[in-house]
Amino acid sequence: MERPARRHKAADNLNRWGEATDEPAREDARPTKRKMKYLDEYRDAEPARQLAQEIHRVTTGPWNIMEVCGGQTHAIVKFGIDELLPKFITLIHGPGCPVCVTPLEMIDKALEIAARPGIIFTSFGDMLRVPGSTTDLLSVKASGGDVRIVYSPLDAMKLAQENPNKEVVFFGVGFETTAPATAMAIYQAAHRGLKNFSMLISHVLVPPAMEALLSSPNCNVQGFLAAGHVCTVMGYEEYFPIAAKYHVPIVVTGFEPLDILQGVLMVVQQLESGRAEVENQYVRSVCREGNQPAQELIHKVFKVVPRKWRGVGEIPQSGLGLNDAYAAFDAEKKFGLADRHVDEPAECLSGLVLQGQIKPHECPMFGTRCTPEHPLGATMVSSEGACAAYYLYRRHMPAETGKTA
Repeated sequence: MERPARRHKAADNLNRWGEATDEPAREDARPTKRKMKYLDEYRDAEPARQLAQEIHRVTTGPWNIMEVCGGQTHAIVKFGIDELLPKFITLIHGPGCPVCVTPLEMIDKALEIAARPGIIFTSFGDMLRVPGSTTDLLSVKASGGDVRIVYSPLDAMKLAQENPNKEVVFFGVGFETTAPATAMAIYQAAHRGLKNFSMLISHVLVPPAMEALLSSPNCNVQGFLAAGHVCTVMGYEEYFPIAAKYHVPIVVTGFEPLDILQGVLMVVQQLESGRAEVENQYVRSVCREGNQPAQELIHKVFKVVPRKWRGVGEIPQSGLGLNDAYAAFDAEKKFGLADRHVDEPAECLSGLVLQGQIKPHECPMFGTRCTPEHPLGATMVSSEGACAAYYLYRRHMPAETGKTA
């Protein structure tokens, strides 16, 4: 019997951490042959120092690079990654926190549904303290609403099976990363004929948001660190047209310090050489085509729709909504809330933070009127919010200097 061909034919076709990769080796990348095995090795100070030195070596001009994911933002601020970079490289924090970009009107719809009698309202825990117009889900729970934290949409579906006399609603929030689990719960609920189960859907898509930012006249982003977990599901085919159209490098990047430093290096190498390509730093989790069964399930249950982003506005074709075959599970329609619209509060500048136009500490409300205990916006209370990261790790940073006091 013929032996299958090896996927990686050459021992030197490795990424910088010594992992096998389909990406062509580059001389300027200076890959190490070190094999990573444990998570803390991606936080090793010596490889981080070497990567930072290489970034300093290859950088000749000022560059603005946006990390899309809020998890990357927290890693950057927590580990001081931006402080290791040349002073004329600016890391811009993007709209990569799904909790943060969930619009105020969707929070208000969740609050109204959760406060109704006979409702079991379920959600991931990170949504409970996100402020609506007047209150939050945790306060609704404290006032007697049956609000429950679940770890999977399938847990919510199980609650509907166990409580046939109650209406069970799940708050479906997230990027493409969490959409497959939401789709699976809807698909299973339809298969089981559940009539007392529905979802308040606020899923959003990353590539349209990147295009919206790049097409803005105020955009100064010259390269992207793309969200690795999104690409684990969706792959990165969608980024090639964006890189070509706007001539920006896009590097799919992980979430640990060495991942981010390597991603920055790869973007800078492209910028310095005048290239605008899509590259994959996060080869241990991401392949070009992504998770195709998950994509098929998403396409089966959802359709692409316009979606309003908190603090940003409506972005065409940037969200997922239930398609007609599963419309019976749409909580907005089921509870008559589809046409409800709410204006964002003017005093919260989270929209400017999410668009990368200001840093969190540059907001006059930061750390005074707006704190994690009393947030004005989701960016201060979300575990992936940029404002929360700055409050937790750099709350004493003066806005005028951008340096730690």
